[in-house]
Formats: sequence, structure tokens, C-alpha cells
Amino acid sequence: MRGALWALFRREVAVARRLGGGGLTGVSFMLALVIVVPFAVGPDLNLLRRIGPAMLWIAALLATLLGLDRLFQADLEDGSLDALRLGGVPLELVVVVKCAAHWCTTGLPLLLVTPVFGLLFALDGAALAGVAASLAVGTPALTLVGAIGAALTAGFRRGGLLLAVLTVPLAIPVLIFGVAAAGAASPGAIVPFLMPFLVLCGLSLLALAGAPFAAAAALRLMGE
Repeated sequence: MRGALWALFRREVAVARRLGGGGLTGVSFMLALVIVVPFAVGPDLNLLRRIGPAMLWIAALLATLLGLDRLFQADLEDGSLDALRLGGVPLELVVVVKCAAHWCTTGLPLLLVTPVFGLLFALDGAALAGVAASLAVGTPALTLVGAIGAALTAGFRRGGLLLAVLTVPLAIPVLIFGVAAAGAASPGAIVPFLMPFLVLCGLSLLALAGAPFAAAAALRLMGE
């Protein structure tokens, strides 16, 4: 089983790179957003420092949604989803592996470039570290929650908009505590960093425990 899961992971990474450039698309989208915001709000550095963590998190959320609509739809179109359903590997583990591959090709590049993009918001070292740490533990939850929406919309053509409508409300708690943790790392913050950071870790663990089962159930219902 381990060999089959590893083969599936490598296949998903290769497909993501071939179809959409992998993390390059998400990074380009995030860069476009963080460049536009300073022009929109003006050159006030204090304002940019306050909204910087929130804007980076919003950009990460929207960039994570890119490509999620193809997470299961491509397998449904070419018939490989039926093979995955009937194979010896539990469908829940298949969902986990596909989410891990999506995070490695989309979430990880976003995490690596976030400190650079944070400089556009005049964030200092402590704030950049807080944003990076919160994204490191929070973006897996965004991918897992998005997998539920991807499974529910896999049978729809052009289901990207519907996927966003289903996923964004479920991702709001992650976004709230992610922004809170990122903002708490800034100097002079009232709320301690550890409290929202631990809640964010708990949300990611909760998503890991529940999202694969919900997505697998949706995929099984689609096949009936």
C-alpha cells in the first residue's frame, strides 16, 4: 500500500506541474495581489503594517483555491477515479495523498515567498516570522477543506466558482485565527502569539481528521 500511495503522490505532483505550472501560478497570483494593495491603500507604512498579515493570508487562501477544482475532476474525466475507488487503497488515504501533493506544489511555494512579499507591506522580522509560521500550519487546513468542495463539485463542468462558494465559508475560522496569529507576532500586539497559533494548529488537525472522510464520502456517492 505504501508503494501505491507514493506512486500516486509522484503522479499528482507531475500532473500539477504539467497542467498549471504548479506553484508558479499561485505565486504569480499572490504577487499580483500584494502589489496591487499598496497602490490601493496608499503609501502609509503604518497602515500597510496593520493590514499586511491579513492581506497575505487572504492572498494565500485565494491562491490555494487555484487548481483545487481539478483535484478530482481530472481523474473523473479520464476514468482513473473509478480505479481509485475500486483499488485496494482506502479512498480516505487517496484524498490525503492528493491533498499533500497539492500542498507541496501550491502551498509550499507560497510559504517560501511569503517573507519576501511581506517586505512590500513594511513588515519587520518578527511579523514576517509570525506570518510564515501561521501559514505553515494553516495552509494544510485550507487544502483539506478545499478538498471537500472539490469532491462535491467534481461532477460539474466549470465548477471553480461553486468550489469557492463552498470552500470559503468553511475556511473562515482558519482565516480568522491565521490572521490573529500573524498579527500577534508583530511588536506591540495585545494578544499573545501562542494562543491563536495553537488554535490554528488544532483546526489543521481537525481538518486532517475529518476532511478526508467527508471528501471520500462525496466521491463514493458520486459513483453510485
